[in-house]
Amino acid sequence: MKIGYFINGQYPANESMPQKIQDSVELVRAVRDAGFDLICAGQHYLSDPFQMSATIPLLARMAAEAGDMQVAATVVLLPLHNPVDLAESVATMDAICGGRFVFGIGLGYRDEEYMAFGVDRSERVERMNESLELMKLLWTEDEVEFHGKYYNVPKVRPSTKPVQKPYPPIWVAANNDVAIRRAARWGYPWLINPHATVPMVAEQFKTYTANLEKFGQPTPETLPMMRELYVASDRESAFIESQPYLETKYAAYAAWGQDKALPGNESFSVPYQDLAKDRFLLGSPDEVAEEMLRYQDELGVNYLIFRMQWPGMPQEQALRQIELMGKEVIPRVKAASK
Repeated sequence: MKIGYFINGQYPANESMPQKIQDSVELVRAVRDAGFDLICAGQHYLSDPFQMSATIPLLARMAAEAGDMQVAATVVLLPLHNPVDLAESVATMDAICGGRFVFGIGLGYRDEEYMAFGVDRSERVERMNESLELMKLLWTEDEVEFHGKYYNVPKVRPSTKPVQKPYPPIWVAANNDVAIRRAARWGYPWLINPHATVPMVAEQFKTYTANLEKFGQPTPETLPMMRELYVASDRESAFIESQPYLETKYAAYAAWGQDKALPGNESFSVPYQDLAKDRFLLGSPDEVAEEMLRYQDELGVNYLIFRMQWPGMPQEQALRQIELMGKEVIPRVKAASK
C-alpha cells in the first residue's frame, strides 16, 4: 500500500497566496518525513469563490521538498491545453522530479473553463484522445509529423524527452461509466475520484475490471483512489473539526456541477452527515487505518491519496493530522499490507 497527500492549492480569495504556498512547503516537508509516498495537486481555472495556484508551477516548487516521493498532477484538464506545450512541460517536470512524475489526465466538467479557453465542450473527448496520441509521439519518436482534426505539427525532431521511458505513468480520472470504460480500453490506471461514495466506487470498479478484460488489458500494477480524510483523536472530533471546511468545499462543488458529473442522482446540497456518509474518511487513527485496509481488501486499490486540508483550514490542523498519520496510521497500514 502506498499513500499520497493531495496539496490544497485552493484558498479563500482574501488570503495571501505567497503565504499559502509557503504553508504548502511546510506541509510537504511534514508528509515527506511522515512516510508518505506521493504528493499531488489538481487543476481548475476561474475557481470562484476560491483563488487557486496553477498546477505545474506549484508542483515544480513542491518537488524541491519532496525527497524520494513521487510527484503527480491529479489531474491536468487535457482538452484545454496545447499538447506540444504540455508534452514539454511534463518532460521538464519529470526531469525536475528525477524521474518520479505521474501524469494524471481528465476531461473536466465546467462550462466556464471550456468557454474561457475557447474550446467547444462537445469536442473534449476527441481532443483528449488526439492530444494524448500526439504527446506520446513527441515523447518517444525521433521524428514526428502529425496532422489531426485539432492539432497539426510539421515534420520535427522533438528533443525534450521525459526521464522515464517510454514516458511517465498516466492515470485517467473518470466520474462516469463511459469515462471508466475509456480508461480500461487504454489500459491505464483509473484514478478514483474523492467525490463518489464507497458503494458507488465498488460498482464502478466492476465496470472497470470487466472492461479491462473485454479489451484484453492487464490489470495495472497501480490502482489509485483519492479520498477526503480527517483524522483526529476520535470520530466525533474528526466530524466536528472537518465540517466547516468540507461543507464549504462541497457547496462550491455543487455550484460548479461536480455532483451532476457522477452517476445517478447525486447531490452535494444535503446535510453534512448525509454528505459525509460512505464518502469521507473521518475518524481516529485506528478507524482510519482499518478503513484504509478495507479499501485495499474490498476494492483492490493499492495507492490511497488523501486530501486533508480544504480552503480556510488553519495550518495547525493539517500539521496535526499529518503527525497522527505518520506516528499511528501509516506504520500500521504498511505493516499490514506487506
